[in-house]
Amino acid sequence: MKPTRFETAIALIDKANSEDVNTYEVAGMSYPKELLYSQRMTRKLLQFEPNASKALQIAARAQHICRWKIGRDEYPMDRVGYLKWRETLKKMHADLTVNILKQVGFDDQFSDRVKAIILKKLIKKNEESQTLEDTICLVFLDYYFEEFAAKHSDEKIIDILKKTWVKMSDKGHEAALGLPFSEKSLALVKQAIS
Repeated sequence: MKPTRFETAIALIDKANSEDVNTYEVAGMSYPKELLYSQRMTRKLLQFEPNASKALQIAARAQHICRWKIGRDEYPMDRVGYLKWRETLKKMHADLTVNILKQVGFDDQFSDRVKAIILKKLIKKNEESQTLEDTICLVFLDYYFEEFAAKHSDEKIIDILKKTWVKMSDKGHEAALGLPFSEKSLALVKQAIS
């Protein structure tokens, strides 16, 4: 059976992300970092929003497509540099994804919708952009938070948790509080949101 346009788009996103030179270890196995991240995004999205549209599923899978191609060190190591880097990345992720969608035959309307979700346009007003943001936060909290927290002071972690919490919806908050945090992490989360 011939794969659908959706399946082909996902496969092409995975192919691009499998070229990541950076790796991430899980249970003694090494994975291309962004390929693993994108698969975790899909898994978490479908747990959080089982009826997610195809556009939202593609946006989630491509949220970090080829992220390693623009290094953080290409921008000043301050807040302004960080924000500029993030904006440049978002635009690159959106453009690469639109190219894939056009390649497999999706129309402009669908491609523009995916692009708007990746760029997180009208985040608090667009339900799909908000769901993507919630999913990003949940993936961070579920898969990367413990490791991140171990490297930074409690003050910094609480500050980051506060910023993360503000980005999320009530539904996202509820899902976050259901994650299997360690005792220490849960204490930090509770401190951040109190």
